Amino acid sequence: MSEQDAFVPISADDVRSSAQLIKSYIRTTPVLWLSPEDTGLNGPVCLKLESLQITGTFKARNAFSLLLSADVPRAGIVAVSGGNFGFAMAYAARALGYPITVFVPDFVPEIKARHMRGLGANVEIVSADVENLFSVIERRVEETGALSAHPFDQPEVIAGAGTCAVEFDQQASGLDTVLVAVGGGGLMAGIAAWMGGRTRIVAVETTGTPTLYNALQTGEPVTINPEGIAASSLGAPRIGRYAWRATREHVHSSVLVTDEQVRASQRELWETARLITEPGGAAAYAALHSGAYVPEPNERVGVVVCGANADPGSIPVH
Repeated sequence: MSEQDAFVPISADDVRSSAQLIKSYIRTTPVLWLSPEDTGLNGPVCLKLESLQITGTFKARNAFSLLLSADVPRAGIVAVSGGNFGFAMAYAARALGYPITVFVPDFVPEIKARHMRGLGANVEIVSADVENLFSVIERRVEETGALSAHPFDQPEVIAGAGTCAVEFDQQASGLDTVLVAVGGGGLMAGIAAWMGGRTRIVAVETTGTPTLYNALQTGEPVTINPEGIAASSLGAPRIGRYAWRATREHVHSSVLVTDEQVRASQRELWETARLITEPGGAAAYAALHSGAYVPEPNERVGVVVCGANADPGSIPVH
């Protein structure tokens, strides 16, 4: 793909095509409506439970969308991941019969590395920040001719992520606002491609992983050093090019939540709905629970609960 092609926006048709392509490989995840009595908010909230997707996150959609669209060489696939994308890619590669190597940073949770190895992936732990990991994968692609799998800034990956919005539209039509967690922004960009201007999109990040928030403050993408409890799932070094474009066209606002607010959200989701969520998966709900985003009266709000790859013992319950 040329540099010029790389900036062609992802369209609703791209997302629709991806949904058809992957439908027999992924789950249609359910939604769960929470009442004001459940949440203490002034209106109902609809949760899209991508935490129940294959491999525990929406990223299974991304992985199958990429591999079913690509001509995968005999050398297989190389991917870079903080954990969830690598897990999903390992699952899809095994299902489709391809070898895969996943490069991960040394802070990746052991549970995620173990899942990847259990699916037959070669996992290489690199003592480098996430930014430098992309250089490592580029060298491996040049050396082997393998297919490069980018976790959030590849058209097929973004179109796959957007397929959850196709389902959400069908399951909870008429939402005014959708809150979505942002790391590199692939999920947000995919949802924006499908929903366009029909629904307000609110981007949510933690104070330790503010790729989009910092870009908006400076007027252009900047590099960050991800930290905090959501670093393994939202810890991209900078906002993706597609997500940055989608932000300027379709994203209503960007808010930050603290690690403490995310922990409180994890606890609330467990106690209210018996949902296990990892920190990145609970971040979008944390914006509501903490008041970082305050809906208008009777505003119909949707929240993408995007991941559940946490040790159940780590959930901060009372």
